[in-house]
Amino acid sequence: MTMATLPAADLARARAFWHDAFGLDPMDSRDGADFYVMAGTTVLVYETEFAGTAKNTALSLLTEHLDHDMTELRTHGVTFHDYDLPGLKTVDGVADLDEMRTAWFDDTEGNIIALSEPASAEMIERVRAIRSGAAPA
Repeated sequence: MTMATLPAADLARARAFWHDAFGLDPMDSRDGADFYVMAGTTVLVYETEFAGTAKNTALSLLTEHLDHDMTELRTHGVTFHDYDLPGLKTVDGVADLDEMRTAWFDDTEGNIIALSEPASAEMIERVRAIRSGAAPA
């Protein structure tokens, strides 16, 4: 089994974010931690004073409908990052990368979450093969 792990300075605030942004409630809660299931992956959100200190992507979500999902998340108060860095520029929050269109946002705890749409049906199939444990073609 695999589990993603995200820190939270305020577990109640993080719980409200997961409910409001993704429509998810914890599948289990214990000892200062909530467990969610998103697209078949368990996500542990636990309380710690070190939440939001990472400056890298902490969680990546894949979608086949980036524009739709960004619009939906924006209706729930999510704000997407805009970047203008060497090799990475976003337009309206979206970076067009070689094989993906990607947007980034923060959860309420300062964790950076990426939302990516594979650029082709072939890339989607590669991601599905990786997820199932099969070697990509």
